[in-house]
Amino acid sequence: MKFLISLHINQSVLDALTDEEKEALGNGVTAFMESTKKSGELIAAQALADPSQAAVVSVRNGQPVVTDGPFLESKEFLGGYYMIDVESKERAIELAAQIPDAAIEGLGVEVRQVMFSEGQLEA
Repeated sequence: MKFLISLHINQSVLDALTDEEKEALGNGVTAFMESTKKSGELIAAQALADPSQAAVVSVRNGQPVVTDGPFLESKEFLGGYYMIDVESKERAIELAAQIPDAAIEGLGVEVRQVMFSEGQLEA
C-alpha cells in the first residue's frame, strides 16, 4: 500500500528553533530517510520551495492566467513529502511518528493513502 506523508510547515515555528534544535531536526530527517531507504519502504522524498515562489495557474475563457504566490494565504504550507510503500496504514503511521517534525508543536505530519497511481487504482 502506498501512502503520502506530507509535511506541513509553519515558518515562524522553524524560525523559533534554536540552532541545536534545527541541527537535531536535520539529523533526524537524514536518519529517517536512511532507515526507510534501507527497509525498502521509501519511494521518494521531496522538499518544496517556499510558497512565495509559487505560481498559481487557472484557465479562464480558454486562456491560462498565472498569479504569483501561494494559492492560499496561510501560516502553514506544504513543505515536502515522503512517498512510502508499506504493508498497512498502521505501519505508515508508525513511520510518520519517526519523522522529527511530528514532535515539534506547530508542525504537521499527515498520512494519506494513495488511491490512484500511474493509471492504476491502488488496492
